[in-house]
Amino acid sequence: MRELLQDLVDAASGHASYADARHVLARVEDVALRNGELDLLDRREEEGIGVRVRVKGAWGFAAARGSGRAAGEDALARALALAEAQPAAGGERALTLEAPASGSHAGPCEVDPFEVSLDRKLELLAQADAALRREPLVSVARAQVSSRSEEKTFASSDGALYEQRVVECGGGLAAIAVDESGAQVRSYPGSHSGHIAQAGWEHVVELDLAGNAPRVAAEAAALLSAPVCPSDRTTLVLAGEQLGLQLHESVGHALELDRVLGGEASYAGTSFVPADGVGVMRFGSEHMNVTADATLLGALGSFRWDDEGVEAQAVPLVGEGVLRGFLSSRESAAEIGLNRSAGCMRAEGFARQPIVRMTNVSLDPGAAGTLDELIAATQRGIYMETNRSWSIDSRRLHFQFAGEAAWEISDGRLGRMLRDPVYAGTTPRFWGGLDAVCSPSEWALASVTNCGKGEPGQLASVSHGSAPARFRDVLVGSG
Repeated sequence: MRELLQDLVDAASGHASYADARHVLARVEDVALRNGELDLLDRREEEGIGVRVRVKGAWGFAAARGSGRAAGEDALARALALAEAQPAAGGERALTLEAPASGSHAGPCEVDPFEVSLDRKLELLAQADAALRREPLVSVARAQVSSRSEEKTFASSDGALYEQRVVECGGGLAAIAVDESGAQVRSYPGSHSGHIAQAGWEHVVELDLAGNAPRVAAEAAALLSAPVCPSDRTTLVLAGEQLGLQLHESVGHALELDRVLGGEASYAGTSFVPADGVGVMRFGSEHMNVTADATLLGALGSFRWDDEGVEAQAVPLVGEGVLRGFLSSRESAAEIGLNRSAGCMRAEGFARQPIVRMTNVSLDPGAAGTLDELIAATQRGIYMETNRSWSIDSRRLHFQFAGEAAWEISDGRLGRMLRDPVYAGTTPRFWGGLDAVCSPSEWALASVTNCGKGEPGQLASVSHGSAPARFRDVLVGSG
């Protein structure tokens, strides 16, 4: 495969100023039980070659299934034809320079999940499902595990030639409790497929789905009789997946440089952040420090090299509340005068061209101690966890998020559980209200597995690290 891809980019060199070729073999398995019955069993495998070329500033991309020379040569011919058929680009912009990627890489995986028997997976899910349904008010119980692997070989006309393999695995629970008042849901470890990591089957074992099921079911039932979250401007403490999703939607997407430059305007939208804002634009308070890091062990947005051969790196995005950088490609970085790409080009499988995707966008830990200490230092407010829904405008400015559950904070203690919590705001004002972030001991990763972008659409997985954080003067209510 290395030889074939090298031959393809060599053949393209006589026609294109740049070319790259990727061979991808991807495997997926999703298994779920719902109320003791098999709800999902999805196993599939895809293999193919994608070729991307640049001719007089215009890009062409094409893909073909399989791994043979004929498939690769067909993809190359169609990619060249597409690039040559496009209108003149008005001068070819340079790409940022990058040392050629070379070598092999494998992500963490102790126990290959594809070697674990289906019977063993179903047994684990059955135990968790049964534990959820022991709560009489739980009408729907669901337990799932997911496994993915991707083996990739990449070559470029710049001299890059590498191989890498990553394995993603994890799972989660959901309990829906119902009575005459309506329905309430509680999820574990989160509502976006539970928790998925770059890891093997050992990660599923560590999640202890069956052990956490009784608490999840009890909280779903308790929410039915809990009072609604009161409407007020108040202090809000966010933790876990909810804070991760806030980072994803209002920071990560807002700082994708292709959106900032208008390249995604017709589908994913634009951004309220100006391209010339680095070093001058205030994004949040002095407690806000955000880093995009593709080197984080176990995170879904981690790799050794991206899909145009740029090595993984940690990129400061916000420092002490001020904009410090963007998520970029070699082309978009060069367009605004940056010396190097942030290494954010990724594609779903072999049949999609790489586009700017966020890596692991995380809120750096602060010095506010543990969650208990942060609550104790908060006189009055709301503590919220686990996302239930979200909405944000196309510029990533105005947003509204709903959580599965919240708790009242009174005199530095957690009080009543509250149902249907919602909060809303505008991005700079919300992050401007950040006044405390818990210490490194509380920092953890949350996962998002369904981030959509691009035309035609493609999905990406990413993780977001954070410690619980406190925001002042937030509009909170009930949805």
